[in-house]
Amino acid sequence: MTKVYVFLADGFEDVEALAPVDILRRGGVGVVTVSINGSEMVKSAHNVYVKADVRFEEADFSDADLLMIPGGMPGAKNLDEHKGVRNALLAHAKQGKLLSAICAGPMVLGHLGLLDGLRATCYPGFEGELKGATYTAQLVTVDGNVVTGKGPAAAFEYAFTLLSILKGEKVVSDLRKGMMFE
Repeated sequence: MTKVYVFLADGFEDVEALAPVDILRRGGVGVVTVSINGSEMVKSAHNVYVKADVRFEEADFSDADLLMIPGGMPGAKNLDEHKGVRNALLAHAKQGKLLSAICAGPMVLGHLGLLDGLRATCYPGFEGELKGATYTAQLVTVDGNVVTGKGPAAAFEYAFTLLSILKGEKVVSDLRKGMMFE
C-alpha cells in the first residue's frame, strides 16, 4: 500500500494538514500522522487538538512513499527546528522519494537545500526561505520529486495533486466527483 507520513507540530495549519489527510485516505492511500511533540496530542494554529497516529519516536519512515509538511505558524517553524524531521527529510530525498510542503512548510525544505534548482511556491512572505528555488506564486507547483502548495486555499488542489502522483488521475477524477469538487 502507498504510504504517506504527515508531520504535525503544535501550531500546524488545520486545513493544510487535515484536508490532504482526508483526501489521500479517501483515495486509498495509507496516511500516518506523526506528532513531534513527545505526545500524541497536537494543537493546531486554531486551537483544535488532534490525536496523531504515532509519536515521532515510534515512527519508521522506511516504507514512506511521501513525507509531507503542513504549514501554519509556529508549526512549520517547530518542524524546521526538529532534528529528527530534518534527518528524515534528507534521507528520504537522498532516495529520490516524494516530498511535499504547503504554505510556510516549504521553508523547511528550503533550509535543507532540498529546493535548490527547483521551482516552488509558498505562502507570500516566505519566498526568501526557499533557498535556491525559483518562486512560482502558483497554487501548486510540482518539480521533480517535490510538490509545494501556496496556502490554505490551495489545500484541496495540493491534496488532489499528491493523490494523482501516488494513485493516478482516474482515482482523482472519481474522488472529485464523489466529493462534488468538480
